[in-house]
Amino acid sequence: MNIENQQSEDQPDQPDQPDQPDQNVADLQKEHLEEALREKDQFRAMAQRSQADLDNYKKRVAEEMTELKNSATSRLLLKLLSIIDDLNRAVSMIPDDAVVPGWLEGIKLVQRNIDHILETEGVTKIEAIGRQFEPWEFEAVQYQEASNSDDGSIIGVVRDGYKQHDKLLRAAQVIVAKKPDTTVESKTTEEEFE
Repeated sequence: MNIENQQSEDQPDQPDQPDQPDQNVADLQKEHLEEALREKDQFRAMAQRSQADLDNYKKRVAEEMTELKNSATSRLLLKLLSIIDDLNRAVSMIPDDAVVPGWLEGIKLVQRNIDHILETEGVTKIEAIGRQFEPWEFEAVQYQEASNSDDGSIIGVVRDGYKQHDKLLRAAQVIVAKKPDTTVESKTTEEEFE
């Protein structure tokens, strides 16, 4: 019995020993897997943020390019509007019998072509006569007494205004109606009776 006891003491319990190293390996693998999954999630989040930043950058650059193009077009059109005004004034001043009819028709054809180009660029003339004065759309250059018009309505246009795609390109210079001053009339009437 001594020998059996000694052999049993030399050999520890078999079931406990093999489980310990396997458990440690499994725990280490599990920790590595969890760490790898956390890193994967971090890299995925970074990639998604980077993709969103890139998309936002592309949109911003496209908007800036569009705005730059529109700004350049607007500046060019604004410069051309003064030339168009001069041409319109010159044509309106030409008497019908002063020039050869074909020559006048040629100039009017140029006017129509310019108007067509403005139309294709989205430029429209601001219709002002009869409307109420709006400071963001009109520039008052004169106030004139008018008894047959509402106070603040536009009764004349000095220089046409234009919009491009509903954005103000150039304000119209207008003459605005104001009610006649009745105090001045009553004083002059009183002075006449004296």
